[in-house]
Amino acid sequence: MTRRRALLGTGLALPALPARAEFPGRSIRLIVPYPPGGITDLVARRVAEGLGALWERPVVADNRPGASGNIAATLAARAAPDGNTLYIGFAGTHAMNVSLYRKLDYDPVADFTPVSLLIESPLALTVHPSVPARNLAELTAYARANPGRLAFGSSGNGGASHRALEMYKAMAGVDILHVPYRGAAQSNTDLLGGKIQGMFDTLITAAPNIRANAVRALAVTGRGRAALLPDLPTLAEAGLPGYAFLTWLGLLAPAGLPLEIRDRMNRDVRRVLADEAMRRWCEGNGLEPAPSSPEGFARYMADETTRFAAFVRETGMTLE
Repeated sequence: MTRRRALLGTGLALPALPARAEFPGRSIRLIVPYPPGGITDLVARRVAEGLGALWERPVVADNRPGASGNIAATLAARAAPDGNTLYIGFAGTHAMNVSLYRKLDYDPVADFTPVSLLIESPLALTVHPSVPARNLAELTAYARANPGRLAFGSSGNGGASHRALEMYKAMAGVDILHVPYRGAAQSNTDLLGGKIQGMFDTLITAAPNIRANAVRALAVTGRGRAALLPDLPTLAEAGLPGYAFLTWLGLLAPAGLPLEIRDRMNRDVRRVLADEAMRRWCEGNGLEPAPSSPEGFARYMADETTRFAAFVRETGMTLE
């Protein structure tokens, strides 16, 4: 049994509800904490399309990037809990930022109603071909011999690629410069151009570049190998025992959402994620659908918050 299944359980029993959610507005806003084009945005838009079809009204993505997701989370937290505003949460806003910032303008627990976990996914550790490392052990040895010489990009301070990098640095005992970008697109452009030397990248972005030999992949961050890149070892297999990092996305609403609306949303999220076309899309992009009960999602976020708080204490991770 995986950690996720142990935390979330099956929890499929939901109350009988009307065929259509009684939302007061004609459209629903889905606040997304990253710019258009990245994996968070792509997942949000696929989920929005599926929910919109079930609810017979548009679910419109509203991209509000910046501040490690805090801008978007604050906006969502202050919205009315009437079912017309939803939020795509991730580990930054709902597990880690509380340990990285002295003060947040939102409470990740008190200000939100969990609806469901959506997806989990590992990242790929990729480097520019100019880096003299063919595997993880060689990268670690090179980084130790050349402290501060390597620069790794990320999609932003506190984002998944940043957290995966900091975990690697701490566990491997290496000094690598972190270069935060405003989203993944520019970091990938600079990696392909050799302006930075590496990145922990989403599989959907990394796979085409790996196959084109534009970057060299060394490992994936999950607990097991990724179906999309089955020949790549995990970091644990490649010489860093205990390393495991999964990024995740979940659906939340402002606190106070009526339970009948929350449960209808949860049921329909499950339907969207179980759709065969959606499952094929996720598989092709290195994602694992991970629907949960609202209560299970709350436990999942609490567990992640505890785990990352310990990580921040141990590593002294800060945001530039």
